[in-house]
Amino acid sequence: MTSPESTKKAESSDQPLNREPSAKVLVDHYDRNHGPIPHINNEGHFIRVGGLVKNPLLLSVNQLRSEFTQHEVTCALECAGNRRHTMRTLIKEVQGIDWGDAAIMNCKWKGPRLRDVILHAGLRVDVTDPTREFHVAFASYQAKCQEEEWFEASVPLGMCLEIERDAILALEVNDTTLESNHGYPVRVVLPGIVGVRWVKWLDHIIIQDHESRNIYQQRDYKVLPPAAVDTESAKKYWEETPPMYDIPINSAIAVPADGETVTLSSTGTVQVKGYAIPQGVSGPVTRVQVSGDGGDSWVDAQLNDSEKSMKWSWALWTANLKLPPGVQREILSCATDAGLNSQECEHSQWNLRGVGYSGYGRVRDLTVVEG
Repeated sequence: MTSPESTKKAESSDQPLNREPSAKVLVDHYDRNHGPIPHINNEGHFIRVGGLVKNPLLLSVNQLRSEFTQHEVTCALECAGNRRHTMRTLIKEVQGIDWGDAAIMNCKWKGPRLRDVILHAGLRVDVTDPTREFHVAFASYQAKCQEEEWFEASVPLGMCLEIERDAILALEVNDTTLESNHGYPVRVVLPGIVGVRWVKWLDHIIIQDHESRNIYQQRDYKVLPPAAVDTESAKKYWEETPPMYDIPINSAIAVPADGETVTLSSTGTVQVKGYAIPQGVSGPVTRVQVSGDGGDSWVDAQLNDSEKSMKWSWALWTANLKLPPGVQREILSCATDAGLNSQECEHSQWNLRGVGYSGYGRVRDLTVVEG
């Protein structure tokens, strides 16, 4: 963990704050930013809703809170590059921050539904027209980014209008006001969608007939084909490769950690703990299994009761796994969700940016000793 002193320094500097906790402690936040963190006056902040709407809006944060029904949703927020370190070390080098297994958080968010805000502005397009595709772009002009003058991302319009998707403009997290590094005073929350689309410090919502042209939509967060092996060879693939939207099915082992020495219980087992998340809209997680013999056999883990029926949440799990004493032991985990998506292979497809990794959860180099 970053100390409070170093956190304060990072938040007040011109550098992006990118911070990941240890997977072992499973704390409830991580930090991923593409530019310096702006400190915004809530009273003077407005969200403009424009583009293909009948009545462009200029909404204050107080209006978002008082003029729209507030909705709560508990869901996992995951960086598209979560588990990039595994792809980098076990398959091949990639480009990007060396995230381990803990670029994820699971929180209760509260704010007005995106659907309500968009419909309040009124659409001047026929969303049922099968010949056209509409998108919602979310932008923040509050700070210059590393690769662009502003940050912007977009998703298909349906992801915001379908009430079952629970998309909101979050004003609170875990019953408290958002902090600056998590998007204060308002951010987008898109359950089941990768975190890069959850734009922080939101000031513009634009309905349009094309994806965002921003570099973070067009030149990043895409699972490029394996033929894109470096920056130069990637150029011809950016335009033809679709952006990531759905979070992939995933699991990770938090306890024990790589390289630990673990002592067998009286029954010859090791306690294993971790998290799992469902794919896109296919939650909740319904099953997690662990293996101590490279996937030849699997043991069911027990899911935490409080998350069993939560569509968008991670599931915390515990398993007792029999392991023989010895060195360089390895444990794998595999999750399945209600849509029958499963981590079906040891590794997912390598890609230059190291995004969307969803191979088996894995802890390596364990030393197992008798109790």
